[in-house]
Amino acid sequence: MLDLRFIRENIDMLQEMLVNRGSNIDLQEFVKLDTERREILSKVEMLKNKRNTESAEVARRKKAGEDASEIIAEMGKVSAEIKELDAKLAEVEEKVTYFQMTFPNMYHSSTPIGKDEEDNVEIRRWGTPREFTFQPKEHWEIGENLEILDFERGAKLGGSRFVVYRGAAARLERALISFMLDTHTTEHGYTEHLTPFIVKRDICEGTGQLPKFEEDMYKTTDDMFLISTSEITLTNIHRQEILNESDLPKYYTAYSPCFRREAGSYGRDMKGLIRLHQFNKVEMVKLATPETSYDELEKMVANAETILQRLGLPYRVIQLCSGDMGFGAAKTYDLEVWLPGQNKFREISSCSNCGDFQARRMGLKYRPEGNSKSEFCHTLNGSGLAVGRTLVAIMENYQQEDGSFLIPEVLVPYMGGMTVVKK
Repeated sequence: MLDLRFIRENIDMLQEMLVNRGSNIDLQEFVKLDTERREILSKVEMLKNKRNTESAEVARRKKAGEDASEIIAEMGKVSAEIKELDAKLAEVEEKVTYFQMTFPNMYHSSTPIGKDEEDNVEIRRWGTPREFTFQPKEHWEIGENLEILDFERGAKLGGSRFVVYRGAAARLERALISFMLDTHTTEHGYTEHLTPFIVKRDICEGTGQLPKFEEDMYKTTDDMFLISTSEITLTNIHRQEILNESDLPKYYTAYSPCFRREAGSYGRDMKGLIRLHQFNKVEMVKLATPETSYDELEKMVANAETILQRLGLPYRVIQLCSGDMGFGAAKTYDLEVWLPGQNKFREISSCSNCGDFQARRMGLKYRPEGNSKSEFCHTLNGSGLAVGRTLVAIMENYQQEDGSFLIPEVLVPYMGGMTVVKK
């Protein structure tokens, strides 16, 4: 969330930012609402001063034994007008707050300007895609042939975009979660958490999922929400707290199932594990000072890269342009893994610095050393990794001509010594 004063004082700059983000938000509507709000506040303040003056005059007249009925009647009218204006003010402020809550973050000065994914910038690549002596299959074909992925029964249980993992696939998913968490906690300095999977509305508002993306969230009848990522819970752990600068940065990680309606993805990735309504993810979250947050972003990307490198999966790092970045991000890198079955790179991790955008929404601050005034933290989040997509990449990159696929060496201990998945 951007500060109201900042929006008010930077209309032209923000209008350009919205164009570069591909947003259709009408800033003039905000200007109109903000002007109306300030006019109402000014009028209410004037009327309250008048009421205070008249109240003092009533007291004086009563003390002097003089008639005050005329002034009392006038005070009644003033009070009624104040009540009416307060109701109008509440209505206008609700609209202003909604505007604030649905207004995207400012992008960082290093973010390339562009319209969509075609304008993203490739930063680097790692690994060389394998040359196959046979036509590589896509993961769902491999999984169905091995009888370890059951999309038909997944649909029977939950509808479209659900799957049942069976046998080696279920164990490999669990192995990947453990491997990722072990690497992030023992080598990268993250503290592991296990957080609620169902949260209150204000928790989703804090990280920016609500109100803008409510149609993508699964919701209970008592206004609770199934999390779409553990970024939501990890980032909110210290909401409405003031941390000491010496406590920063904080590194948190968690596994969670993620629940997404994928409302805007109709017709995309209908087959396979790429875009499910329920999937597993290991998340990384950092809380940092403004001075260190962009260095911490680079470290977070490197942490995600380590997982892919240990698994021997070719990938590339992409910096997202202004028009392709997420709502709350100031700067974003995507990691895209090579999928030979699709013959292209696909996103497997997204790492973002949100600046103080989320912290301002949730009241998350820190107190700089030697300073009594608190400031908003910077929050960062990244996939470390999307587990199902990692399984996809392993199945496709390590597949064999006979329909089996090999287990990456680092996962063999987690698989009880299993080195190959075959019938």
